[in-house]
Amino acid sequence: MLNPSRQPARRLSLAAASPPEPGTANGAAKAPPVRISFKAQMLEAREDAIVQAANRLLAEKGFDLMTVDQVAADVGIAKASLYKHFSSKEALAAAAMVRVLGVALQYLASLPEGPKPLDQLKATVRWMLHMQLAGEMPSLPSQNSSLRAALLGNKAYLDGLMQVSERIGGWIEQAQQDGSISAALPPELVLYTLYARACDPVPEFLRASGTYSHEQIIDLVLATCFDGLNAR
Repeated sequence: MLNPSRQPARRLSLAAASPPEPGTANGAAKAPPVRISFKAQMLEAREDAIVQAANRLLAEKGFDLMTVDQVAADVGIAKASLYKHFSSKEALAAAAMVRVLGVALQYLASLPEGPKPLDQLKATVRWMLHMQLAGEMPSLPSQNSSLRAALLGNKAYLDGLMQVSERIGGWIEQAQQDGSISAALPPELVLYTLYARACDPVPEFLRASGTYSHEQIIDLVLATCFDGLNAR
């Protein structure tokens, strides 16, 4: 999972993969674009609203305190209508995690290639903390058999987690090679330590004190995460 040397599968060229244009050798007409029905668009919009509401409530209350009734009320639909989209509270949480992983992948892809691996890792943790302080990072328990089963049975979640982990894991290994991070630490330990910042209770404690701004909170957590507590 953490092997940065893994190469992506070779792709067909556009010329080989694209359909023939009208008037080409085979004379086939270009297929019209597929039109989505209004009903399908409405169902998709409702599902997106449900996932956004679940994401917000998971960030605000956590998985144990969030209820399906609260999600339905937040969207303004009956619980029976919600169950047409998601069969359980666990399925809702899994969908929220898929959404967050998609946003994470977009963010990671937006990072420039030039900075050092350690700077990429710091930027990623900074983004996680921003998401948490903005109330957009779901809070899920680590020990819950039904939730764990739902996540492990969700292909989109597993695929997204693998892609995010491989990108971050590659930076971790590079940072260990250049001496920025201790090579004595297992890469998986470093990865899980960084992931833990997404559900770290410290930012909320500092915010509740009213003493620090969001940027100051993020800087303090980054300092303890990457520099430790030893005096320099």
